[in-house]
Amino acid sequence: MTAETSQTLDRGLRVLKLLADTDHGLTVTELSQKLGVNRTVVYRLLATLEQHALVRRDLGGRARVGLGVLRLGRQVHPLVREAALPALRSLAEDIGATAHLTLVDGAEALAVAVVEPTWTDYHVAYRAGFRHSLERGAAGKAILAARRQPTADPGYTLTRGELEAGACGAAAPLLGVTGIEGSVGVVMLADSVPERVGLRVVDAAREVAEALR
Repeated sequence: MTAETSQTLDRGLRVLKLLADTDHGLTVTELSQKLGVNRTVVYRLLATLEQHALVRRDLGGRARVGLGVLRLGRQVHPLVREAALPALRSLAEDIGATAHLTLVDGAEALAVAVVEPTWTDYHVAYRAGFRHSLERGAAGKAILAARRQPTADPGYTLTRGELEAGACGAAAPLLGVTGIEGSVGVVMLADSVPERVGLRVVDAAREVAEALR
């Protein structure tokens, strides 16, 4: 720690990160061991975080991330959307198809930014806020592919008619962005997605990832 930083705040943030990385919560003893501090310090940290609804404790005493984190998380989407829009606009215009940025929200894929091409006679309508299962559609499947290959680049994912009849999708995951799981993709009315579209989507996903780092 330096003279300009707060040890207490640092420990509190570390508690939140530890809890965010587990599905089953952590006990005071487990947190004490992971942080390298005594149980009294952990109790005080948890009590403070609970007051702000950032942490909750279940009946068994295990601490978990609280709902207050969701309120903070809602403010992240506009920032991510703003950073992604230039790459999405370029993608939509180059391909002539609707481009989108999709992020993980629980067990679902959530479209947080959508850009439609300006020069086409028709294109697939897609709206920000659209949700679907991670296991359906190119956007969700691209994210799952990245989960299965955490140390590799899974390239792009193609789907046809899974979310809308007659529509094809191509998506590539965001890679190397700490704290964000998502994908960039396009949806188009076609029998199949040309390879050049898949490769262009991968490039766009890299552009967005670089903007978010």
